[in-house]
Amino acid sequence: MARAAKHAVEVHAVWDTEAEVWSAEAENLPGLVTEAETPEALMSKLRVMVPELLSYSPDLAAKRGPKIHLVLERNFEAEATP
Repeated sequence: MARAAKHAVEVHAVWDTEAEVWSAEAENLPGLVTEAETPEALMSKLRVMVPELLSYSPDLAAKRGPKIHLVLERNFEAEATP
């Protein structure tokens, strides 16, 4: 019997202007909540956190990972036109 394809862990990160960090969480991986100052630092944290969290849930690990789909969202204003 063929194995079902695994789905990526979907991580959504939003820029927090007050704290000046990327705040991230994953709806399809309970417990994944973290923050970092840069997207690169966030990716480094996720590379460690995702496998660790999946190790606590073999059923979830059978369905998710090791791929991570990271979406960054940041709102800002355009320059005013003359």
